Amino acid sequence: MSARLKGKVALVTGAASGIGAATARLFAAHGAHVFGLDRNPSPELADNPAHLLADVTDAESIGIAVARILDQHGRIDVLVNNAGADVFSEPLSLSDADWERCLSLNLKGAWNMARAVLPSMLEQGAGSIVNIASVHGHKIIPGAFPYPVAKHGLIGLTRSLGIEYAARGIRVNSISPGLILVPRIEAWFASQPDPQAARRAQTELLPPKRIGTPEEVAHTALFLASDEARFINATDILIDGGRSQLYHE
Repeated sequence: MSARLKGKVALVTGAASGIGAATARLFAAHGAHVFGLDRNPSPELADNPAHLLADVTDAESIGIAVARILDQHGRIDVLVNNAGADVFSEPLSLSDADWERCLSLNLKGAWNMARAVLPSMLEQGAGSIVNIASVHGHKIIPGAFPYPVAKHGLIGLTRSLGIEYAARGIRVNSISPGLILVPRIEAWFASQPDPQAARRAQTELLPPKRIGTPEEVAHTALFLASDEARFINATDILIDGGRSQLYHE
């Protein structure tokens, strides 16, 4: 396998499972020194990726984790903000606590991480941040409030930071996955009265007639993190099999 990230130091949040775990493993396979950050212990992460316990909503624990990486390697070249959670509700039924939880996990957490790593990236004059947004940042599904609010905000954060620091060697991009076979989607299928029928129904909605994999998102993150994407900045890439381009079916 090629070493597209050889010698680079990468930090991936939400790395215990799903897209985060796939990204951490792929980055390590391409030569990066990878730190997987999650608030839950992970049997999937070994020495590389190394596992850091921290909560992206807790600035103090983030500061400790980032300081540990800088003490060991002196730099952070890549940050992948993958940590987040689904919070779906009818707007007027939403509690203040769930509003705060959704924006804290899906938007503020990414800003907390970026704010922690940007000083070292700016000092070294180079860095790539990849935010995992969502198709919900482009299209609205009734009953999914306020998740689209947070993901629209994350895409806005991506563009703002990308433009703000472009002249100083920093690139910030985002990826908007559609339906991807991560553990929470598998759990949702399992919770349905007929799991196989639910899976078939969702699959039929997608133009390729299949559901995406975490590895497909991870490979896009790898490209954006690598020097091959050095002229791509403040941009969002949809990974949804073309579903969001359909007007009606």
